[in-house]
Amino acid sequence: MRLLIMGPPGAGKGTQAKAISEKYGIPAISTGDIFRANVKQGTPLGLEAKRIMDAGGYVGDDITNGIVADRLAEADAQQGFLLDGYPRTTAQVAALDEMLGDDDLDAVISLQADTDEVVTRLRKRAEQEGRSDDTEEAIRTRQDVYRTETSPLLDTYRDRGLLIEVDGLGEVAEVSERIFTALDGRN
Repeated sequence: MRLLIMGPPGAGKGTQAKAISEKYGIPAISTGDIFRANVKQGTPLGLEAKRIMDAGGYVGDDITNGIVADRLAEADAQQGFLLDGYPRTTAQVAALDEMLGDDDLDAVISLQADTDEVVTRLRKRAEQEGRSDDTEEAIRTRQDVYRTETSPLLDTYRDRGLLIEVDGLGEVAEVSERIFTALDGRN
């Protein structure tokens, strides 16, 4: 299965990606996790990514496309994958289409979540995990960037017949079950 999971930052994509990965036996590939690992290691990419993420922005397409292409070329992603946090721009959609060639996506899961609920979730996560990129200002900036830059991508995937919209609010297990039911119903 080749899947994307989309939704505003804090909608629960990472949590649900783990559940989907386990259920369907595919790797969950999070660009945010890749960037945060580079930040932690102090790599040049990590330092640049930290500067951008702390301001609430997105890391540029060329860097992100390269990271995703390298990751999709790894052996564990050959039979399927779940991308979390990618694509975020129309240029990234085009790059992903090129990476996949004739192998199209199976589905795009869009988690729907209320902005104020998301801000509350992310502030709580910031306190628990000590994440410097989760200030309220940065969270609201990412929400705005998602709405203006990424949200329109949903129309692209809707037009391709790939979009599955799922209510992302509620207990984790409930949201997971909604996703599994929708995915299993497509096969």
